[in-house]
Amino acid sequence: MSLTAVPNVDETFNPWQTLSTEVKYHNPWISVREDQVLNPRGGRGIYGVVSMKNKALGIVPVDAEGNTWLVGQYRYPLKEYSWEIPMGGGLIEHDILESAQRELKEETGLTATRWTRIARLHTSNSVTDEEGFVFLAEGLSQGDVEPEETEDLRIWKLPLAEAVRMAMDDRITDGISVAGLLKAEKVLAARAVNG
Repeated sequence: MSLTAVPNVDETFNPWQTLSTEVKYHNPWISVREDQVLNPRGGRGIYGVVSMKNKALGIVPVDAEGNTWLVGQYRYPLKEYSWEIPMGGGLIEHDILESAQRELKEETGLTATRWTRIARLHTSNSVTDEEGFVFLAEGLSQGDVEPEETEDLRIWKLPLAEAVRMAMDDRITDGISVAGLLKAEKVLAARAVNG
């Protein structure tokens, strides 16, 4: 197997030129803006951007027996039911770990004594600036669930290996969940090998 060299690229160079920008819509969670732009080849056009007012936060809780928890809910934009890792949003100005701890408690009733950030993600970087983070939560204790008014959740405790299989065979399709489960599996496997 041959390795190729990393191309010499100025990763700070922005080939787009913004001529004007206008917010077309906003609510407590998002704003949608339309930018008049010159594209990298000099052509005029528009670029629509969805800006998020929260960080996306996902948590993969894993207990001493290798079990995790999934949260199921109907996702309105998709018009379908979705199994996901516990997740939610944290205000941009708030500490992401504190927000992740709150989300885990709200959705599953779990608290954890050990937290490891395992991923930083951009969820759909051609149309949104959303930034996401995934944490591995261990040293778990069960408490009461505290869902938000807009959430009708089902909670499922299952082996992490089964949740990973669900991500691999498209029974879990949420991007943060897929990335989080696969990274959690790798992190835990590396720990087992390295002690």
